[in-house]
Amino acid sequence: MKRTDKSVALTIAGSDPGGGAGIQADLKTFAALGVYGYSAITSVIAQNSSTVNRVAPVDAAMVAAQIETLAAERRPDALKTGALGTAAIVEAVADAIARLDLSAPVIDPVLISTAGTRLLDPAGERALIKHLLPIARIVTPNLVEAQALSGIDGSSPAAIRSMARALGKAGARAVLVKGGHLGQSSKSPEQSIDLFYDGREFVELRAARIPGGGAHGLGCALSAAIAAYLALGMDLAGAVRRAKRYVTAALSASFKLGAGRAVLDHFARK
Repeated sequence: MKRTDKSVALTIAGSDPGGGAGIQADLKTFAALGVYGYSAITSVIAQNSSTVNRVAPVDAAMVAAQIETLAAERRPDALKTGALGTAAIVEAVADAIARLDLSAPVIDPVLISTAGTRLLDPAGERALIKHLLPIARIVTPNLVEAQALSGIDGSSPAAIRSMARALGKAGARAVLVKGGHLGQSSKSPEQSIDLFYDGREFVELRAARIPGGGAHGLGCALSAAIAAYLALGMDLAGAVRRAKRYVTAALSASFKLGAGRAVLDHFARK
């Protein structure tokens, strides 16, 4: 059997047994976009679309071993991180990326779940700023995460731009402040407007706001889609735009499995 030339993306994140977020959602996104998915699990999380009951971080050496073993067979063309859990895991991931000379990662700085459970401890948050932001190809915080990582309060367009600049100064080559908050605080409440900053200029990415209050795992799918498009050879600005379109389609087709939040249809395409 001949060796495949299929593009490969790696996700380094926590496990969601409900499949709406984390590793499982990332792998669905990779598959939907035609990319083979690798995964390194950082935490086993007992959760569903509405609650997190328990979080068990994986030993940091085991996280590193997963990455090393995968890269030994086939180096991923792109990678992303999600919930990392602890400072030790953050440091192990950053060390593995540097030591193995892997691609600059897409960093989804998952700090707190929608249900309010911390998925990265305070020491881990400091480690992320120190070790991962300086090597990030792009960091994709929501408004709360952007505030926490930048130390800047507020939700006005000017404040959000200041947050993006601060994260760029911390080392990230590019920043995408996601969540449509600019639309909520502007004269265009019917639009979801994410802010992309490449270190030189700002670009507002607009889409029609979809009613329903979002969905479980939306940020995971967005960052995974960016990584998938980068793995396929797309430039960063193009990858971000395509990823925005991808999650808009997935959110438009979202559905509920029970009484919790909506989950994305990762294979819905427009």
